[in-house]
Amino acid sequence: MIVITEFMDEAAVDELRRNETVHYDPGLADRQDEIPGLVAEARALIVRNRTQVSVELLKAAPHLQCVGRLGVGLDNIDLKACKVRGVTVYPATGANNLSVAEYVVTAALVLLRQCWFLNPAMLDGAWPRAEAGAGFEISGKTLGLIGFGAIARDLAGLAKGLGMRVAAHDPFVPADDPVWSGVSRLDMYEVLAQADVISLHVPLTPDTRHSINGEAISRMKAGAILINAARGGVVDEAAVADALREGHLGGAALDTFETEPLTREGAEHFPDVPNLILTPHIAGVTTEANGRVSKLTAENVLRHLAENA
Repeated sequence: MIVITEFMDEAAVDELRRNETVHYDPGLADRQDEIPGLVAEARALIVRNRTQVSVELLKAAPHLQCVGRLGVGLDNIDLKACKVRGVTVYPATGANNLSVAEYVVTAALVLLRQCWFLNPAMLDGAWPRAEAGAGFEISGKTLGLIGFGAIARDLAGLAKGLGMRVAAHDPFVPADDPVWSGVSRLDMYEVLAQADVISLHVPLTPDTRHSINGEAISRMKAGAILINAARGGVVDEAAVADALREGHLGGAALDTFETEPLTREGAEHFPDVPNLILTPHIAGVTTEANGRVSKLTAENVLRHLAENA
């Protein structure tokens, strides 16, 4: 049996059903107490980012062989416990890179131009041309990347196509790696100081948690744009909100949050914050990306089960 706890492209679900018994309930992430009772006979589990694959859940699934992750972040999966149990984890590496890269470029364009938030004034009969025309072009600006993995590299290519300069920080990519061609390799604070648009591409670890805090934000250019489509805990959300209210940050787009779904308590940071885009962890979720991610995950899981029948 394969248990799927979050939404998946229907064509991929049908492919799984042609080969295995499938329990598909995309609402299970909201009822996680029900999952242990469903995985007792499961050989595979397919999740997105909300289902917690914990030691306790693994204990409830004695026949589990693999976990398919509909995405790439693994914060919700206890990798150590999976390794101890011999459970293989398959992230959908690369399948949603383009969607995330396009999300960042779109957010940067919207926040730099500053004319997309004027509907209330327009509908009220105002004609705010001076305010609407005070935005900026993206060409000639510097994109700063914190983390320079596959998604950040795809984003760098899009940014260069728009006429941006690109700088990045990633201590895990060797200085002589050819991926640095055309990209300035700087330390983190140099990137923050030089970039007009800063995009985060790091996992959530003890070292990265709240690495974008009040001090880091103070080192950014006045008017800089911050975009986080990585992991919510990397950013101190209250510090971002304060910097937007004070005008130090020119705008921010947050697709991930310290607590997901965003709670009423977490949302208390954001009322009346200007030039802010909030989206529900969907930077990597488009119709096309969902199809690719789901297809790759189904292929990974079916191959594993066939090889370990």
